[in-house]
Amino acid sequence: MKKFKLSEIQANAILDMRLQSLANMERLKVEMDLKETKDLIKELEAILGSVKKILALVKNGVTELKEKFGDERRTTIIKSGIKEFTTEDLIPNEDTVVVITRDGYIKRMPPDTFKTQSRGGKGVIGLTTKEEDVVDMLFSTTTHADIMFFTSRGRVFQLKAYDVPVATRTSKGQALVNFLQLSPGEKVTATLPMEDMKDYKYFVMSTNLGTMKKTEIKEFANVRRSGLIALKINVGDSLSWVRPSTGKDDITIVTEQGQSIRFNEKDLRGMGRNAAGVRGIKLHKDDAVIGMDVVSTSLIEKGVLELFTIAENGLGKRTKIKEYKVQGRGGSGIKTMEVTAKTGKVVAAMVVNATQEGDVMMVSVKGQIIRLPFGSVPTIGRATQGVRIMRFKEDGDKIASVTLI
Repeated sequence: MKKFKLSEIQANAILDMRLQSLANMERLKVEMDLKETKDLIKELEAILGSVKKILALVKNGVTELKEKFGDERRTTIIKSGIKEFTTEDLIPNEDTVVVITRDGYIKRMPPDTFKTQSRGGKGVIGLTTKEEDVVDMLFSTTTHADIMFFTSRGRVFQLKAYDVPVATRTSKGQALVNFLQLSPGEKVTATLPMEDMKDYKYFVMSTNLGTMKKTEIKEFANVRRSGLIALKINVGDSLSWVRPSTGKDDITIVTEQGQSIRFNEKDLRGMGRNAAGVRGIKLHKDDAVIGMDVVSTSLIEKGVLELFTIAENGLGKRTKIKEYKVQGRGGSGIKTMEVTAKTGKVVAAMVVNATQEGDVMMVSVKGQIIRLPFGSVPTIGRATQGVRIMRFKEDGDKIASVTLI
């Protein structure tokens, strides 16, 4: 009763049956199975003996398949010469932001990671740096773009943007030495996305001590995994800026003490990759270059280009490029920002098109990030201090990197 879930009456009825009755029931079941098998054999032999019946079965089977699976084709058959797929074929080409720290950590994030805020805000934490590390470079590109990495020792490496690991807003990223064959003490100091290089002919390079060189882009067409020489560096100097040029542009250089020079690119002759370069600006004592840019002379004449300058204490401004007269290469330049204890040293300077909409993203030494409309930064005179662009959450924090989105 417990095993078969029977009632007491059912159990007693089974126990009262004779063994002969149970045997007869089992024999009856076997006889029924035999009869069904013989009938099936007879039916199958009749089918095999008639072509008409076989074709009728095939027709019924195909009709059933048609009714069940006869919908429109969902896959597409194309004629193509593609012989194999690459990693790039499987990765969507989309906008991305790449962050590199001074100690050599790199990561990338989608641009909408940071919401737009108002000028003078405090931003959000954009990177968790290890002790004494600071954010050094931050730029926007696309995932399929090649990125050129120029190092302090004048070498250049190449990497696909999608090879840079995706990380969260507050993570540190991964070490660049995992991707580039850097020597001990060698650091990445300049990066250049290559997605829009068809209109340019040269790379213009500048060091911290004002040495400059111009080399044709085609000389960097095949960058070995171990890197190529981009500029022969003197002892105590470091390659820090690389910009593309057409060969007919102007060049601007800005120093951390607020000096600036603008000269025509024709004053800088083209050189080979192994050349050491020439002087771009004459520096005063304890001064150093903090920004170099290549600007279109036609856009300068239209009055749409401005020099965007940011000091380390969060003050910044825009100034019309027309306010900077064209000088000869190698001079001391003119003042571009009034450097005081309130402003601190100039940390970033770049030429921008005032007619284009976009945002400016700034990263502090302690990882604080703010993104605000570029139009909220006012256009004021050349020899002024600027206005408050960013406030810091922690005392002693300073701006480390600036980029335009």
